[in-house]
Amino acid sequence: MTAHSKRRIVVGTRQSALALTQTGQTVESLQSICDAAGLSYTFELKPIVTRGDRILDMTLSKVGGKGLFVKEIEQALMDREIDLAVHSMKDMPFALPVGLVIGAVPKREDPRDCLIGRTATHLDELPHGARIGTSSLRRGAQLQAARPDLSIESIRGNIDTRLRKLEEEQFDAILLAAAGLHRMGWKDRITSYLSTELCLPAVGQGALAVECRADDEEVMSLLARFNDPVTARTITAERTILGLLNGGCQVPIGAYAEVVNGEDSDLVLTGLVASPDGSRILKETASGKDPGKLGQTVAQLLLARGADMILAEARE
Repeated sequence: MTAHSKRRIVVGTRQSALALTQTGQTVESLQSICDAAGLSYTFELKPIVTRGDRILDMTLSKVGGKGLFVKEIEQALMDREIDLAVHSMKDMPFALPVGLVIGAVPKREDPRDCLIGRTATHLDELPHGARIGTSSLRRGAQLQAARPDLSIESIRGNIDTRLRKLEEEQFDAILLAAAGLHRMGWKDRITSYLSTELCLPAVGQGALAVECRADDEEVMSLLARFNDPVTARTITAERTILGLLNGGCQVPIGAYAEVVNGEDSDLVLTGLVASPDGSRILKETASGKDPGKLGQTVAQLLLARGADMILAEARE
C-alpha cells in the first residue's frame, strides 16, 4: 500500500438514524487514521435495507432473531458492492459467512441497559403493574425477575420510534441500550442506568463490529489500526458463550466481560441464560487470561446447571 494509492472505500450500513450516526463516526475515525498515516482513501456510505428493518410488527424472536440486521449487508460485501460494513456487535451471529471477518472492534461504548421513564426515573419508583416496553427477551426476563409485578410488553422500531411510542402508547417506561442513546447525543433522555448485576447486557452490547472481506489486504491493514485490543478480548469471551450456547434472539442470553486492570490482565466474564418469563435465571462468573477458554468455561458452567433445557424449551 503506497502513500499515493487512491481508493474509494464503500461502507455499508443500515438506514436507521443510529446506524448512520455510528457508521459516520466510524468513517470519521478511519479518515483521521488515513490522514495521520498519509493514506489517501476516500469513503462513501451505502445505506442498505435489511429484513429486520422491514419487519416491524413482530418481535425479533418470532422472525428469526440474530442475523436479521446483517444478512443483506454481508451479501453486499460478498458481492463486492461494498468494502466494509459497520454493525452493532450485538446484531452479529456467531458464525460469519466464509470469506468475511470482523476486521476491527473499536473501543466500546457504555454496555449497560437503561430505563427511560415517563414519570418515574428508577426501577423501584415504577408503580405496581407498570407497563414496560422492550424488544429484548433478555431485558424482559431480568426485569421480570427483579419486579414480577411489572407488565413487560413488546416494542419494536428504531430508537427514535421507541422514544415516541413511550409517550404515544402510554408506557410507564421503556428499556434501551445506553450506547445507542450516547452515540445519538441523547444521553439526557436516560432517566437511570441498570447495573450489569441487575440486567446483564447482551453479548457485545455497546461495541461495534467492522466487517470486511478476509482477502482485502488494504482494508484489513487499515482496520488493524482501528482495532481496540481490550474491547476485542472482552468481545471474544462474550461471543464464545454465544457460539457454544448456539444463541439467537429467541432465547434470553447475556454475557459481559471486563478487564480487571490493563490490557493483558485477567478478564472477568459473567454469562446468563434465562427463561423468557424470568422464572429461571442461571448466571455464572469466572476469570482468566485467555478469552476463548474463559468463554468455554462459563458456557460449560451454565450448561452443567441446565442451560440447555431452558434453551430447548425457549426454542420450542
